[in-house]
Amino acid sequence: MKTFSEKLLELRRKEGLSQEQLADRLGVTRQSVSKWESGAAVPELSKLVALSDLFSVSVDYLVKDRLEEPERPAEAPPPSTAKLEEQMEEISRYFRSWTWESKTRLFGLPLVSICLSFYPYMLRCRKSARGIIAIGNIAVGVVALGAFSVGVFSIGALSVGAFALGALAFGLAALGPVAVGLMAFGPVAIGLWYAGGVAALGGDIAVGVAAAGETAVGYDAAGKDVLLWGDGLTQAEVEAFLLEHHPNLWKPFLKLLAFCGANIK
Repeated sequence: MKTFSEKLLELRRKEGLSQEQLADRLGVTRQSVSKWESGAAVPELSKLVALSDLFSVSVDYLVKDRLEEPERPAEAPPPSTAKLEEQMEEISRYFRSWTWESKTRLFGLPLVSICLSFYPYMLRCRKSARGIIAIGNIAVGVVALGAFSVGVFSIGALSVGAFALGALAFGLAALGPVAVGLMAFGPVAIGLWYAGGVAALGGDIAVGVAAAGETAVGYDAAGKDVLLWGDGLTQAEVEAFLLEHHPNLWKPFLKLLAFCGANIK
């Protein structure tokens, strides 16, 4: 007599499926399949039904140890699947993730670290790329590039760093559709010091269509010192206004904020 776990293992191998492939078809994790095959757990009824459909056997056959597999029409014996399964696992590992690190190291970290997981595994990715230059779904490094990135120079969908560029960016200097930082620029910008964008909120200076800050330049602006866009502003006019209230403003920031102010609409 065979137990459920023995029957499942035998059926899976006859179909030439890896644990990962069977898990994907059933919508469960590979660990769940592993537990079923080791006898540590038993699937719920809906999964038993799905298994019976997949392997063309009855639920009774799966769960009742005394039942042997029903006879099937004679056919050529299936080839050994052990080697095929090993090859499929190797291919699957390649397509679900790719990792590489340079041998050169600085401060104990690889100079370049890459750790990428591909669809449909990217949402399950728990590994991160960690190096001076890091590239991955999750990247942590001096220069970081990834869906979620943390670094001195950071680029990603969600980006955190001294200099951050991303769909959602947090940093000393942040640039993105939604940017938050000491200095922030983007359609929605929140800056502790300076902010420039469509909607800008800045502690010291805010420049935008809608702007709020101690010094504000905008079509709709609120603050202690306000310059309204009105029928239009030139870059020179915005520069003069900002210098009047912030004479020590660093010139690159002056130029950038003045450019934003002159091109609000």
